Amino acid sequence: MDQNIKIAVLGGGGRTGKYLVNHLLNKGYRLKLLLRNLPEVTETPDQFSRNLKNPLVEIMKGDAVNFSDIHTLLKDCQAVVSTIGQRPGEPMVASMATENVIKAMDGFDIRRYILVAGVNVETPFDKKSEQTKVATQWMKTTFPAIHADRAKAYDLLVQSSIDWTLVRLPVIVYTDQHYPVAGDLEDCRGEKISTADIAVFCRRAVKG
Repeated sequence: MDQNIKIAVLGGGGRTGKYLVNHLLNKGYRLKLLLRNLPEVTETPDQFSRNLKNPLVEIMKGDAVNFSDIHTLLKDCQAVVSTIGQRPGEPMVASMATENVIKAMDGFDIRRYILVAGVNVETPFDKKSEQTKVATQWMKTTFPAIHADRAKAYDLLVQSSIDWTLVRLPVIVYTDQHYPVAGDLEDCRGEKISTADIAVFCRRAVKG
């Protein structure tokens, strides 16, 4: 059990985040969730809804673009995991949230940050296959503002002194099923990944 570690989770109410929250709780972690809209806690068959009543879960209402909310979220935590996605019609969130997280982490002397992003984020060390290059270019062309914002978030991480991991993913399949997974610092070696496998990777990455 890992109840001695409390993890701040951004995006825990999203489609990928719910799988992450369920998995971390199953492994015994204490969680502090930042949710913009506090859900109704009901006795339903849905595991995420039941977990909101778990004594290991602390929920606070707020927004990742507000530093004060992030500062409150990170207090008493030992690591941060973000699966937050871009919200349609709203200001770019990836770089703003990352800037706030880094600032709060420095203030609380928290070292570990896991940020889930897309395969389109580019680094100077990439050796992307033609397939990955096509996917990256599609994102650049179709969602240029989101692509630029995620690139800015990466630059903020590089310039920081924290211990960070940027998880660059292919197409996400929303399922509890597990499949063979291979990580690579230079290229994406598969076309898809399950939310269950994302959760496992993030949990393992928490400890570096």
